[in-house]
Amino acid sequence: MPQPTRPAQRITYAGGLSRGQVVAWRNAIFVVFGLCGLAIASWVSRVPAVRDSLHASTLQMAVLIFGIAAGSIIGLLGSSHIIARFGARLTIASCLTIASIGFAVAGLGATVGPNYVLTFIGLAVFGACFGITDVSMNVIGAANERVLGRAIMPIFHAFFSFGTMVGAGLGALAELVHLPIAVHTGIVALIIATAAITAVRFMQSEHIVEDDAEPVPDDDHSKSWRGRLSIWGDPRTLIIGLIVLGMAFTEGSANDWLALAMVDGHGVNNTTGAIVFGVFVSAMTIGRLAGVKLLDRFGRVPVLRWSSALTGLGLVIFIFVPNEWVAIAGVVLWGLGSALGFPVGMSAAADDPKTAAARVSAVATIGYFAFLVGPPLIGFLGEHFGLLHALLVVLVLVAVAGFASGAARESHGARSAG
Repeated sequence: MPQPTRPAQRITYAGGLSRGQVVAWRNAIFVVFGLCGLAIASWVSRVPAVRDSLHASTLQMAVLIFGIAAGSIIGLLGSSHIIARFGARLTIASCLTIASIGFAVAGLGATVGPNYVLTFIGLAVFGACFGITDVSMNVIGAANERVLGRAIMPIFHAFFSFGTMVGAGLGALAELVHLPIAVHTGIVALIIATAAITAVRFMQSEHIVEDDAEPVPDDDHSKSWRGRLSIWGDPRTLIIGLIVLGMAFTEGSANDWLALAMVDGHGVNNTTGAIVFGVFVSAMTIGRLAGVKLLDRFGRVPVLRWSSALTGLGLVIFIFVPNEWVAIAGVVLWGLGSALGFPVGMSAAADDPKTAAARVSAVATIGYFAFLVGPPLIGFLGEHFGLLHALLVVLVLVAVAGFASGAARESHGARSAG
């Protein structure tokens, strides 16, 4: 006689969430990371066309890209305070909507007139909102990671790379059919705003983990402006920031200059430059998807050191080998090596959920100084020595990140989550 079956036990998570709610939350974060990647790549893939439309020099393009970086730094500096006041979900929805408006304005400025100042303003607004969103999605991603009980931060960042792959592909297609920049950015802006508002409906509060944990002490960094700012005095936070600075410079130099360096340094056309950028982001995506198993097996420090070495090798090939096909092979290594630096830095900064927002904000701010200093520095050097040789400065920061990797070592029990 068959035995009666027991009803399946319903698994609940922190805050009494069901598995369906946690998975929907995770998937919504995937969408937000993807949207940010789509936005960045949509801009980067059209940089050569923007340069042609504005009749801008390499140095003028560096100043234009500086608009994104400067806006990002402003956003990052205020991000922890904004998140503490409004919460990550509302911050993400609001900032991505405003960012999409800035993005559309930048495209309009690059097309109608064209107007260099309007393009700069649009990119600055886009950068500020993007910086705030960056911290918000990493904070809420770290909370979801803790609720799930496994390390998935690199997968979140892989979806950023998926977004850049889509953005690079659409950018190459837009170049191929000669789609006006304003039309391209307007379509992308509408997609970003609509999808962001929809996705946040499925997210949970980043405070769920804290609410289920021990009471927060009176000196917690999340409770006051002074407390959140005091995180800047923590040596480990600063050294993790140095790691992210080097790896963000590595990734950001590709975002800002790879397509143009292929065009000017290796003699390819604008469409091919956009395609090669797509190769870079595809390599980064593969590296991030494979990175979860590598991190589980070897830990953060060895993986970061090997990542630095691989990035350095790829850059040397790209800079010094005149054959465009070999240079593309260097781009693949460059992308694979750059894949894990930023997400591992974010995970390390978010090891303690009670101080995650303040630490992630501080580390991301340090990292984003790469985007602030990098574009004008590489542009200035590129103006005098060529873009390929200007990228040599990236090698120095990659080496620094490799030597500083020990600060990202897992805290007690962190690796067991994976």
